[in-house]
Parts: sequence; structure tokens; C-alpha cells
Amino acid sequence: MSTRALEQLTDDLAAREAAGLGRHRRVIASRRGVQLTVDGRELLHFGGNDYLGLATDPRLIAAAQDGAARHGVGAGAAHLISGHFAAHEALERELAAWAAPCADARALLFSAGYLANLAIVTALCGRGDAVFGDRLNHACLNDAALLSRAEFIRYRHGDLDALDRRLAKCSARRKLICTDAVFSMDGDIAPLPTLLDFAERHDAWLVVDDAHGFGVLGNGRGTVAHFGLASARIVYMGTLGKAAGVAGAFVAAHQAVIDTLLQTARTYVFTTASPPLLACALQASLALIRDEPQRRKRLQALIARFRTAAAALPWPVLPSETAIQPLVVGANAEAVSLSERLWQRGLWVPAIRPPTVPQGTARLRITLSAAHADADLSQLLSALAEVAASP
Repeated sequence: MSTRALEQLTDDLAAREAAGLGRHRRVIASRRGVQLTVDGRELLHFGGNDYLGLATDPRLIAAAQDGAARHGVGAGAAHLISGHFAAHEALERELAAWAAPCADARALLFSAGYLANLAIVTALCGRGDAVFGDRLNHACLNDAALLSRAEFIRYRHGDLDALDRRLAKCSARRKLICTDAVFSMDGDIAPLPTLLDFAERHDAWLVVDDAHGFGVLGNGRGTVAHFGLASARIVYMGTLGKAAGVAGAFVAAHQAVIDTLLQTARTYVFTTASPPLLACALQASLALIRDEPQRRKRLQALIARFRTAAAALPWPVLPSETAIQPLVVGANAEAVSLSERLWQRGLWVPAIRPPTVPQGTARLRITLSAAHADADLSQLLSALAEVAASP
């Protein structure tokens, strides 16, 4: 069967492949920390977000198994129907106290960070309001702004003067400044103190997407704690499938904000609650984030060693003090080729291309984990040097 509509899709897909933008899934058969069996091959993984090595920790697995035995494997309904379990309630209280973006903060669980950000922005603003976003924000913050029907004002990455000017000129009823805390493809940290100062001076909310900072920065409490900030203007979103090692996300904020989300956020009201067994695993994860600071120290040591060695490579490494260490290659095809050559050497390092990153900045997004051994990092650095020497 051939129709014009199908032909258009086929042509568009072929054009993506020709431009070096085709995306393909790898099938993981088994996992042992950073060692993966993928497509029948044993590989060392440098492309995930399990920054503290918690995803395969036996204590989290045991907590999930116990939670499944007590609660089953599914919540069975939305939180507001009959899907809110005691494990969810306890985890929300712990997360609110741990992240503490303001005095007496409350928290609300979501099944994914994408859903959490859609909830925040669409519940707090609409027509007649304005959303201000850094151009390198994650796609979910951009989608949330568009869905809110508010005016969406994007500013050049890190251009605080431009943001300040636009805020000063804005007469919207309600204003939201939305930012990644750690930018997911560059690894740099947003200037949250200055952004909070702008929010105070211009009577705005500050929405912080801390997907890549929670559990790692601020002694595990996140990027807001890293800067020593606390304000009722902060709406904090942390994800639980990266450094926390499990799945889902949460929003922590003033009780009035949380109550607003609970009452009106469509991605909360109309979504089945996450399995309570995950909340049980996350309580165990939060305990380890709190009680095992050596994981963060280990990660920082790996980051420092990588950055020192990577200075000798022909590809620039973006300035990042986080676990995200991007090697900027430039052309799409070259980034894909470099990733493939590492794959052939037993290393999985994904190539990131537009539209995820700007045109001309295709890169290898190298991510480090406390689970990486010194020998693992040596293997990566040796492979990169070998590939660089034989273009």
C-alpha cells in the first residue's frame, strides 16, 4: 500500500538519515553496574545518568521486592482516586524535607520529570502570563511553556542582562523564570542566585529543573542547596531516575503551589500513580544519598581526572564541573563515527546531534558514575587517545 501521506513520511525519514540524524535503539539484555550486555556484546557504559551507581544497588532491589510483596506491582489508579499509598505519602514527606527549597516545603510525586514540568508551568500560568526560558533548557520546559498558552520569551544561554531587561519590560499578570539547574547537554550549572534575585525584583516565580543535580550537588540535596538558597518563590523539580537510580520525579515548593498542582495539574490529576514499590525503593535510595557521601566524593575524583586527561584530546571539552562531560565534535557524521569507533572498542558513548544540541555542535556526551572503576576511566581515555591518533 502506498499513499501520498506514507510517501511523505518515508521521504522525511530518509532525509533525516542522510543528514546524520537517524535515531536507533540498542537492546540491553543484562546490566551489572556500568557493564552492559547490548546487542550480544559486552560493553562499558559511559552514556547513562546513574551518577551515584544506585540503580543496581542490592539494597534498592531488596526494597523494591519487599514493596512489591506488600503492595503489588501497580498502583491501580490515579493518586486522587485510589492510587495514593502510604509509601507515596512517606516519600513525599522525606523529599520535601530533604530538598527544602523553602521553609515548610511540601512535595508531590510524578511518574516522570516531563510530566512534572508540564504540570508546574501549565498550572501556574496561562494566557496573559509570561514564561522566560534559557535557550538550552530541556525540551519539556519548552513544551510546557507552549502548552500553557502564555507568552514564551527565550533568552540566549546564560545571557542574564537580556533576561533582566526582558523581565523589566514585561507587564504580564504572572511571570515564570524557568531554567535547567544543570544543563543536560553542556553540564554547566545555572546561576541560580542571580535568577532568584531577578525573581524577587520582578515579582516572578523561579522554576528549577534539577534533573541532573538532585542527589549529586549540595551534598545530595540538589543545586538549590548547592547555592544555599531558600525562597517561597522557588518551585523545585527533581527527577528520581538519574542519581536516585529508580524512576519518577517530584516537585517541592510552598504548600500553596503544591495544592495548586494537586488540584489543577492535568498530568497529575489524569495519570495513574507510579507503582508503590518504586516509592519503597526510592526511600532506600534517599537513605543512601544521605548516608553515603563517599559516592559523591568518588564521582568528583573521576570528573577531575577525566578533565585533566581530556585536555590533551583534539576535541574541546565544555566547561563542566558535573558528571556530564561533553566532547564537542562538530559535524553529525563525525560524532556518529567517533561513537561507533568507541563502540568497536567495547565502549558505549552516545553521539548527541541536533535538535537536541545546536547545529554544528554534535558531540559525545560522556557521563561519569561513582560506579566506574579507575580502570574503566583509563580504558575510555586510552580509547579516545587511540582514535584521535588514527583519524
